[in-house]
Amino acid sequence: MLAAYNEGGISALTMKLAYFDCAAGIAGNMCLGALLDCGVPLEYLNQQLQGLGLDGEFNLQVNRVQRCGQPALHAVVELLGSKPYPARHWPEIRALIEGSQLAPAVKTHSLEVFYKLAQAEAKVHQMPIDKVHFHEVGAVDALVDIVGTCIGLDWLGVEQVLSSPHPIGGGWVSTEHGKLSVPVPAVIELWEMGRVPVFSNGVEAELVTPTGAALAVALAEGFGPCPPMRVEKVGRGSGTRELPIPNVLRLWIGESAGGELTETVSVLQTQIDDLNPQVIAYTCEQLLALGAWDVFTQSITMKQGRPGVLLTVICPPDRVAECQTLIFRETTTLGIRHSQEQRTLLERAIERVETPYGLVDIKVARHHGHIVNAQPEFRDCVARAQEHRVPVQRVWLAAQSTWQRRQAGDPI
Repeated sequence: MLAAYNEGGISALTMKLAYFDCAAGIAGNMCLGALLDCGVPLEYLNQQLQGLGLDGEFNLQVNRVQRCGQPALHAVVELLGSKPYPARHWPEIRALIEGSQLAPAVKTHSLEVFYKLAQAEAKVHQMPIDKVHFHEVGAVDALVDIVGTCIGLDWLGVEQVLSSPHPIGGGWVSTEHGKLSVPVPAVIELWEMGRVPVFSNGVEAELVTPTGAALAVALAEGFGPCPPMRVEKVGRGSGTRELPIPNVLRLWIGESAGGELTETVSVLQTQIDDLNPQVIAYTCEQLLALGAWDVFTQSITMKQGRPGVLLTVICPPDRVAECQTLIFRETTTLGIRHSQEQRTLLERAIERVETPYGLVDIKVARHHGHIVNAQPEFRDCVARAQEHRVPVQRVWLAAQSTWQRRQAGDPI
């Protein structure tokens, strides 16, 4: 964290933020172009990428272009040579990154992105994650786009990444498996994994690629409007196609004062006293699947002494209409109260640890730069426990112990 002073001379903490403005979509090369436009030196990026051992396999071309009159940088990974490059499986990608000379933070974030992408591909193709190969997203392209993006964010000193909602696009794309409707299955899996809010901007094209979705889901700590920040730079990365709107990803770089973030949340509430409890449980599950941040019920006493349930939904403001429609459709309520409130967020980051049972994410929360909480991601613990047929608590304790020893500087 960097020390700064406000106009009154009071010391405050600042955090470097990056915000992906995905009005026209997001792809790996668009992220690279936006970072280069923010000042990341191309020479430095190429020098760091050499550490992957891909010499002679690619050349990174960067050109300034116009998209509907808006200037942007277009980054293209040009494959060299005529020989077909073999598909790389997830274990090979992991070994390549882990064995490189990249900075530890770049390694960690690159592995997080590839792991999310591998998870999505494994689910789409119904295969073990270690069997996933990156033919469709292009192994070399994906390596350069993903690792290059993590290098650029590290060079800019970014401490937290946030993203806007994603446009769904439309139409069809040709793949190795034939024609697929847009958004393609891997992107949908990633959106579901990250509970990404989506919208339609009216453009029928592939606007979000699997690589772009994986970068956003793995790196962004939240999706919504641009947070309060002092803007330092805005980079523009161009997509390849010409669209009816500027095919540009905007990357906002700035600082947030105080080490705390605030955001607007919508709160929906309704009381119900004449509905099967099983339907209420089902409705809560559907609201979470729709993108609500939290859903809970409380037992209450209503008119004429009848027992009832108070249903409360906390969701992004752009999800209010859909959540209300679902509640009206699935329950017997005749009215829903809604309001908007401000909530303060702790600085949050994801750190990954290696346990005897596999990789587990640790959610780390800080307040004014000090760690106040660190919890293993329970879904990861469940997955590792099921893989190794051990109690989930054993995996949880192993992850917590490993992270604590890392913080203490003990050898792991």
